Amino acid sequence: MLFWLLTEAAEHGGKVQEKASEHIPWIVQKVNEAIGAPIYQFEMKYTKPMWDKLLGTDASKVIGEYSPQTAIPWYTVMFVIACILSIIVIWLLKRKLSEDEPTGGQQALEVGVLAVRNLIVDVIGPHGVKYFPVVATFGVLILISNLLGFIPGMMAPTSATSVTFALGISSFVYYNYIGIKENGIGGHLKHFMGPVLAIAPLLFIIELISNLIRPMSLGIRLFGNMFADEKVVESIATLKPPWTSFGVPILLMPLGLFVAFIQTFIFVFLSMVYISEVSHPPHDEHAEHGHVEGEDIIAPVLT
Repeated sequence: MLFWLLTEAAEHGGKVQEKASEHIPWIVQKVNEAIGAPIYQFEMKYTKPMWDKLLGTDASKVIGEYSPQTAIPWYTVMFVIACILSIIVIWLLKRKLSEDEPTGGQQALEVGVLAVRNLIVDVIGPHGVKYFPVVATFGVLILISNLLGFIPGMMAPTSATSVTFALGISSFVYYNYIGIKENGIGGHLKHFMGPVLAIAPLLFIIELISNLIRPMSLGIRLFGNMFADEKVVESIATLKPPWTSFGVPILLMPLGLFVAFIQTFIFVFLSMVYISEVSHPPHDEHAEHGHVEGEDIIAPVLT
């Protein structure tokens, strides 16, 4: 089953790359024209031989053809742009903070911060507010990446498995890091066994497999929905051009926005759930103290 899922994901990812190669965004073309040649030479000398050995076949059959024009994949360029836009958006929203006369951007930022903070408290607990910076970064970055596809001439990097799997692995590494940091390696592995000693070995295997699959499930869920949304719009838009080429995408835009926001929420929410499984409040602290500590952590974000 795991091999089948990985194979299907690779095939879908290949189709996305093939689709993207048909209409590569102009900015991706410019980037490859500028630095594609040296990157291509590096790939052919170092990374392709490594992938050939790892995959046991010609890597170009799985990853795609290597060329100076596609040395830097479209989703890499789009994701870098999403990172830059995320920084710009946050900076614009918080550049003029005021307690007396808050701007619309500040109010929007405060609403978002409080929404994520309250969700963290509900899912993880008051002590979980210390994880706000990383969780909120996931939210902002994924949302901007999802919305990037609505900009003419751009594509959503989250419609590529390479990006969504990377995000899933990042979440996986982060919550396991928290578990090991707070409980030690032994304590972190012990929570996989459950409270009943008789079934601990069986439960350990089940929980271990479940945790190892999480990066892939996070990645496939995010990729599948974003890719499906693009395919639905594309399929309907080509039914009767030119009438459906312009009107249909506009009519379906609210649905696309809903998908972009809901998939961001699901990814962030599941990351919080995973953190809640491995993180526990200090035994010598009360909930009230954790709440105050959370306020102290959030305060610098808005100032």
